Amino acid sequence: MALSSMTGFARSHGASGPYAFEWELKSVNAKGFDLRMRLPPGWDELEALAKKRAGEVLSRGTVYANLNVKRANAVSTIRINEDVLASIVKVAGVLAGKIDAVAPSIDGLLSIKGVIEVVEPESNELEDKAAKAAAALAFEQALTDLVEMRRREGVTLGQILSQRMDEIERLAKKAEAAPGRKPEAIRARLAEQIAALLDTSDRFDPDRLNQEAILIAAKADIREELDRIASHISQAREMIGKGGPVGRRLDFLAQEFNREVNTCCSKSNDLELTNTGLEMKNVVEQFREQVQNLE
Repeated sequence: MALSSMTGFARSHGASGPYAFEWELKSVNAKGFDLRMRLPPGWDELEALAKKRAGEVLSRGTVYANLNVKRANAVSTIRINEDVLASIVKVAGVLAGKIDAVAPSIDGLLSIKGVIEVVEPESNELEDKAAKAAAALAFEQALTDLVEMRRREGVTLGQILSQRMDEIERLAKKAEAAPGRKPEAIRARLAEQIAALLDTSDRFDPDRLNQEAILIAAKADIREELDRIASHISQAREMIGKGGPVGRRLDFLAQEFNREVNTCCSKSNDLELTNTGLEMKNVVEQFREQVQNLE
């Protein structure tokens, strides 16, 4: 399976009988999967089918689905509700005898809600049923196109993530080869510090200082962190190569990368090693940001 992005856009058109319709699908990043639909009145029955199909092919992302429907030769007519108008006129006449007010105008009466009704043309049940079936097929096409676009973006994301893994591996090797983390370099720095302390005071125990130096050298060793980083690189490459909905797992792995790199930086007692760790931390953050777009 290939990697898939959570972002994408698709559009499909269709027609059936007097109806012409258009679907627009747009997906954005989200922790889980959600399909949000906007359907014209009377077309709500498409929602259950659309959610079922989308849930079968998508595992993450919020998808906004909008259906626009037009009906040919469908001219709405305007009708005045005589009963409502008569009631309003009667009430106006009663009030006119009680208060000093200007008589209502025609446009004022017609602007009152319920006086004017918009009458839609009668629909044909068979035509409506056929149109909704055709709209369901058009949604299927739009969904297919959306999935394909997300996969194409996923391929690009996979290449970027692989490049980030190469950079992290290069920096990890650079950290491992840093002269400052070699035992002899650590011993030399500690020896200088101990010598300086002994020169300033005779109250220091050389044997105790030697033991403390050994402990400090052990704490400064980043061998375990580098081994775990190498393991994380291997896991990330495997997941990227395998594909599928691995966004959450790679996000967790990015957090593990960050933890190990932070430990390397905190243990570092050498400027070059610290700079390498900070550079690695920056690449890990770039990796994490790209992972946020994966399904």
